[in-house]
Amino acid sequence: MRNALFAAMLLVIVPSLGWGLPPQGQETIGVVRNTAGTATVTRGEQVFQAVAGTKLHEGDTLSTGHDGAIGVILRDNSLLSLGPVSRLVVVRFLFSPAEEKIGLLARLSRGTMAYISGLIGKLAPETVRFETPTASIGIRGTYFAVKVEEPAS
Repeated sequence: MRNALFAAMLLVIVPSLGWGLPPQGQETIGVVRNTAGTATVTRGEQVFQAVAGTKLHEGDTLSTGHDGAIGVILRDNSLLSLGPVSRLVVVRFLFSPAEEKIGLLARLSRGTMAYISGLIGKLAPETVRFETPTASIGIRGTYFAVKVEEPAS
């Protein structure tokens, strides 16, 4: 009887131990602060409306429509703003200063973006990089803005 009760408890308790933890590689890296118009987040094959409070993960793609804008605050307090018809992928985000794991890599394929650096930019500015189809931007200051247009034919 005791063994059966113990086994039943294990079947209930053990699976629930991991429920509160995000899946491996799905740590929250930031949050959507605000949006206007059409703004979406693509995670894998899933596309959903970006709204204030949406948690962001490494690998997420942020997109805005013709009337869209999105503001994001990352875990290190960096701020990102995307204007209309923009597309940005957060390729890598590491912020674990105690383990000396720090870095940010993002790719802006179209549109406009403004960035204000947070702690990563202060602790290790050389680990922050933004890529566009024609340039790579490293930071040495606290903020920048960039516009990526369609190439002229």
